[in-house]
This record gives sequence, C-alpha cells and structure tokens, in this order.
Amino acid sequence: MDDLMKGEPASGFQNLLGYAPVRWEEGTAEVELTIGPQHRNRSGVLHGGALMTLLDTAMGLAATHCTVPGHSRRVVTLSLTSSFLGAVAEGAVVARGTLLGGGRKIVGCRGEVRRKEDGALLASAEGMFKYLAGSENPEGTPR
Repeated sequence: MDDLMKGEPASGFQNLLGYAPVRWEEGTAEVELTIGPQHRNRSGVLHGGALMTLLDTAMGLAATHCTVPGHSRRVVTLSLTSSFLGAVAEGAVVARGTLLGGGRKIVGCRGEVRRKEDGALLASAEGMFKYLAGSENPEGTPR
C-alpha cells in the first residue's frame, strides 16, 4: 500500500475503520473494507455511515491523484448525495470513485460500493469537492 499511496500516511479515521486504498490513478480510486462486527448496525448489516465514508474517500482520492513525488493534493467535500441499494453483513466491499470533471477549484465525482465477492451494487453517490489552495494544480503542493 505504501507504493500505492506514494508516502501519504493513513488518516486516524482510516485506521479506526480499517479500510484501505487498493487503486489510485488519475481520475479513479478504489477503497476496500473487510466487514467486521464493528462495522455492522443494529440490524446486523454494514452501517450506512461506513458506506458513506467509503464513497467519500474513494471519490476524494479520485479527484486528488498526484504523480509528483513528495507532493499531495487535498479536497474538502461540499456535497454528497447517496442511494442505498443493497445490504451486506460479511465479506469485503470495494468502493470506486470516478472524477467526472468540473472547474479549476470545484469538481464532481461519482462513486459506488459493490460487494467484492460478486459485484452486487450496494450504494451509489455523487459529490462535489473543492480543492484546497495549491491542490487545484495537478502537480499539487509539497507535503
């Protein structure tokens, strides 16, 4: 994962939930989570908040890929609209984010979460993201 993230440290929230980026390229990213008891709601299925976190993370990464070593790009989420389409209680899920486009400072992304085992669609989302100062440039800023 270190090569994939190019030296980007995991966030505290990422460590708490236990998800991991598995793909990060220009305009697309994937994040994977193996479901444990701590991820389930009172009904025994993956919590919607966990799904939203995976969607937000995958879309944010899709918007911030940077190829310059030692540099990074950052966004903040302006809006996130989601639809929950299925439920899962065990196994692993993969969230994929795709950069749709936008302007210099604000961009749109689409995301979906699928069950890793069979590709069943569990949730989808669209979001708007704003680049932090310097991150609107593809070369990013020094870390």
